[in-house]
Amino acid sequence: MELAPGIKLGPYEILSPIGAGGMGEVFKARDTRLDRIVAVKVMPKHIAAREELRARFEREARTVSSLNHPNICVLYDIGKQDGIDFMVLEYLEGETLAARIARGPLPLDLALKYAMQIADALDRAHRKGVVHRDVKPANIMITREGVKVLDFGLAKSAVGKARLDDATMTIALTEEGAVVGTPQYMAPELYTGVEADVHADIFGFGCVLYEMITGKRAFDGKTRVSVVASVIGAEPQSMSSLVAVTPASMERLVQGCLVKDPAERYQSLWDVLIDLRGIGESGTAQGTAPSPSLFGKTGWVAAAAIAAAVGLACIAVTEDFEPRART
Repeated sequence: MELAPGIKLGPYEILSPIGAGGMGEVFKARDTRLDRIVAVKVMPKHIAAREELRARFEREARTVSSLNHPNICVLYDIGKQDGIDFMVLEYLEGETLAARIARGPLPLDLALKYAMQIADALDRAHRKGVVHRDVKPANIMITREGVKVLDFGLAKSAVGKARLDDATMTIALTEEGAVVGTPQYMAPELYTGVEADVHADIFGFGCVLYEMITGKRAFDGKTRVSVVASVIGAEPQSMSSLVAVTPASMERLVQGCLVKDPAERYQSLWDVLIDLRGIGESGTAQGTAPSPSLFGKTGWVAAAAIAAAVGLACIAVTEDFEPRART
């Protein structure tokens, strides 16, 4: 949908296009009331045309807008004008974590810094009752101030139900728009009909941390089916075999996030954050192993163009099978 510069959606004056994709089109805009630059994302037609999806998005948007954390991208507003459904997001300058990883692994101290910020942001969301459900490098923006977690458009209430039955799982492997999440970062239980909850976000976080340190995905494959098979039945290559200086404490922490059985996985991102801080205090070259008790059932159950293009993407599947250079 082309929106020419000067057109207004409510108080938001369109300045220029930022990007477009399956999740909609994004524009740089000016909030004429507060005189600030924002990103306006136009809702895709396939979502706007379905009343139940629009209603669900609006309900979830109200919840997400309540999240107040320096490492979470802010959702300012949602609206509808002349048949156009749109959302208004914080305008960010920087690059996605996916783009950064495409240039190679991050230094351990930087990966640790970003990991703590991501874990803190997701923990705050979980405490507010919001599960992200699509934690991946493309949904994390690196700015001058630190990282920002994006794309809470797939988020759901932590107490809600979201199951993948056999039919939707089959569709997920064959077409876009059927299942929430990105296969390389989806927890194995989601493919067996288990409800998506905080444990799924912990698994996705582990995948992201693994990728930051090694520059490679923990689970990958040439086809969708091979990716799912890897997630369900394979263990990732040890990080120390890819990056020799990886401390044993970090290896164990990532392993604790990627346990196949969610009951044996870390039980909260607060526990993860505490252990990340411990690694930081000990020095990234040494560190200490996380407490084994944390793996049991001890917890409670290129500028804004890229940011907005992947940010807060509404209720649809996102797939990430492009070659590394195009991630």
